[in-house]
Amino acid sequence: MRRPSGTAIGVAVVYTVWLIASLWSVASLQLNLATFVDSIGNAVDFVSRIFPLDFPPFGEVVRMTAQTLAIVTCATALSVALSVPVSLAAARNTNRHGWLRWTMRAVIVVTRALPEIVLAIVFLRLFGLGPAAGILALAIHSVGMVGKMYADAIEDTPAGPRDALRAAGATWSQQITGGVVPQAMPAFIATALHRFDINLRASVLLGYVGVGGIGMELSLAMKTLHYRRGIALALLIVGLCIVIETISGAVRSAMLGAQSPRRAGWWSKLRHRVTSGWVDGGPVAVVAKPHPISPPWSAGRIRRAAYFGLTALILIASVWGAGIDVSRMADSISTLWTTLGLFVPPSTGGIGGELFAQLLVTVQIALAATFLGLVLAVPIGLLAARNVAPTPGIARFFRIVIVVVRGIPDLIFAIIFIVITGLGAPAGALALAVGAVGLLGKLIADSLEESDVRVQQAVSAAGATRPQVFVAATVRQCAPALAAHVFYQLDVNIRAATLLGVVGAGGIGFYLMNAARVLQFDVVTTIVLMVFAVVLAVEGVAMWVRRALS
Repeated sequence: MRRPSGTAIGVAVVYTVWLIASLWSVASLQLNLATFVDSIGNAVDFVSRIFPLDFPPFGEVVRMTAQTLAIVTCATALSVALSVPVSLAAARNTNRHGWLRWTMRAVIVVTRALPEIVLAIVFLRLFGLGPAAGILALAIHSVGMVGKMYADAIEDTPAGPRDALRAAGATWSQQITGGVVPQAMPAFIATALHRFDINLRASVLLGYVGVGGIGMELSLAMKTLHYRRGIALALLIVGLCIVIETISGAVRSAMLGAQSPRRAGWWSKLRHRVTSGWVDGGPVAVVAKPHPISPPWSAGRIRRAAYFGLTALILIASVWGAGIDVSRMADSISTLWTTLGLFVPPSTGGIGGELFAQLLVTVQIALAATFLGLVLAVPIGLLAARNVAPTPGIARFFRIVIVVVRGIPDLIFAIIFIVITGLGAPAGALALAVGAVGLLGKLIADSLEESDVRVQQAVSAAGATRPQVFVAATVRQCAPALAAHVFYQLDVNIRAATLLGVVGAGGIGFYLMNAARVLQFDVVTTIVLMVFAVVLAVEGVAMWVRRALS
């Protein structure tokens, strides 16, 4: 019998520690049946106070929705513009300077770890109330994800097209624009659309610090205990998120599905023209004047051009609709260094012990939410996988459930649980646990569907029953991916737990918002550094686990 390796033992220890810490967190936060029973009365009272819902007038709804979408569109477009050069400098195949590559990777990590609400606080201090702070905060924070995904997509591009252009005498910029970007474009588009969905949810939270749109109206309604208006706005946000996610998914399928075949054929022709310098055993002289190679104006190309034109029009309308005061921003730039000076040096403000205690609570919220979310997501993910669900109809139903849950921002869940269970960590943990169903359920279902059916067929051919095939073939193939998903969700939940503390859902986020309100920006810096250290530690463990399981 072969003894387990040191790596296998290490992974087992990591997950054992995670399980023990998660169970301890659930017990410490008193997430038990008694807590839910005690909250039944609050839930009934809450439901009686929100009906009938008080929706704003239609014109006001259109105005708020347009402003929110304009902010999110501008932020996503700016993040793409910033991420393209960052990703080109961070990718191995487009940058041979190691020091610059690692610098850009560090920029990606830092921007991803900085909460968007902290960036919004900085920009609100710099530019005042208005959309500019929200756009810049969402854009810079998005570079952490968009830049990483773009860099990975660039590194995954085949070298053939770029080598062909290099052989033809193309410059570095021509190699990038002609041989790298076109191949990575499908991933670029998919990432941008996905980030748009994320930024739409994040914009709701930024309303609590003064960024305009539906989020700010929601915060005003909840602060004044106007629950009928608040829940009406929350439902409006949920509907908007689901509609946008559905539309972006359809756009991804339409745009990316139409691009791949044409791009492959064009590049094969280009490679053949450039590299085939031999005919009948002899070399052929290269023509001095290169002929432009361009795909014909087919229906597919016209459709893509129409998409590009529509995107440009939407961006122009968003810039106009956001109402950005460029002159005011230019005047405020002169105070940038003064504003940044308020955040250094870091200070605990005399409450260092309390900050560390609340940081522990934040970690407990994330651990408990990840564990409970996993418990909820496993059966939903199983039934959403087409190769596991009893019938295709059941799989479609649970896919819809996952889409709906993913469409509801964590902030909405937090508000509901705060009203029912009261302010504190239990509300944050329950909100993130329910929200995790959307992400974990999708990851579990996708991993199950991506398993090799040939292995399942082989086990079934040997006489195994359907449950035996599921355990011996399907789950066994997906186990490494499923295990890695747990730490990814934990990473997400630590960041989210910090943000939900802003609305009273427990943890260090409450102290973050209080420090910003009383202008203790040095304390804000300390809190950000504390959360940053925890996030890096969890991400380091997650990376090691993923490598060990791969």
